Formats: sequence, C-alpha cells, structure tokens
Amino acid sequence: MTTVIVGSRPPEVEALIERRRRSGIDRLDEMWEGVLHMVPAPSGEHARIAQQLAELLGPLARQAGLVPALSEFNLGEDERDYRVPDGALHRIEPRGIWHPTAALVVEIVSPGDESWLKLPFYAAHRVDEVLIVDPTERTVDWLSLQEGDYHPMERSGLIDLGPKELAARIEWP
Repeated sequence: MTTVIVGSRPPEVEALIERRRRSGIDRLDEMWEGVLHMVPAPSGEHARIAQQLAELLGPLARQAGLVPALSEFNLGEDERDYRVPDGALHRIEPRGIWHPTAALVVEIVSPGDESWLKLPFYAAHRVDEVLIVDPTERTVDWLSLQEGDYHPMERSGLIDLGPKELAARIEWP
C-alpha cells in the first residue's frame, strides 16, 4: 500500500517518523529522490535466507577477490537518495555510511517490498549484478547490467555460481 501526503507532513506523521527513529526500526527506510519509503522490519524467514546467503556467497566472493558484506547498507551518495539492499559484494573494502556502488547487490523479497523497483537506481549507480531471492516463491533471479538495463543470467560473471545452483543450495523456509 502506498500513501502520498500532498503538502506539509501532519504532526502525526512527524511523530511516527520520530518514533521509528527512536526505536531504530527506521534503519531500513529508504529515500527515493526525496520521497521517504518506510520499510517494515524483515521476518524470521528473511533472516534465515540472509544468513545462508552470507555463508554461501562469502567464500566464493573472497576466492574471486571481492569483499563480501552481506548485511544491509546505504547504497547512494547521501541522505537525499539512497536504497538499502540486504547485502553486497564489493570490489574494495566498504567504509563509511554512503556507498556509491557495489559489484553485486542482494535483495531478499519481503511481502509488498520494492526490490524489483530498485533496478533503475542500481543501474544508475553502476551495480554490475543484482541477486533477487524470493523466499515465498522459492526463486532466485540473477541479473546482469548490460547497456543500462538488467537481464537474467545463467551464471554470475563475478563469482563461480548461478541462480539454479544457488536456489538448490538454499534451505527454504
């Protein structure tokens, strides 16, 4: 469900944003060209998939000379426009709060999330590959950036793995 408030934020919305900030549940919220996207906390199933991806992708990334960072981070230049993928493989050690790009980003689909809508942003930030894992559908989509758009691929160009093999290795919830 999308809610758009035209004009100034009412005090109730400001109070909601502040409550989220104080409790820490805003850490996954994203800013899309100045529009705040409040993201619900991930489920236990999401966490199980994230842990498995860290265990499966980490060693392969290191073998390929990449730096695995399979936890949420801010992909973007600053607080005005950024996304929070579920993890990434980087070419260089990630430092600081803002990361302008990644070699590969991981999105774990949650009910009602916007993983697929982030593709143009990732393309604009030169992310080479996007891995989208859907625990409900038990699917793995691995996409490669080609001429400004993402296309399905049979095997990663970064690590020695493909979507079918990864899907077979996941213990689905």
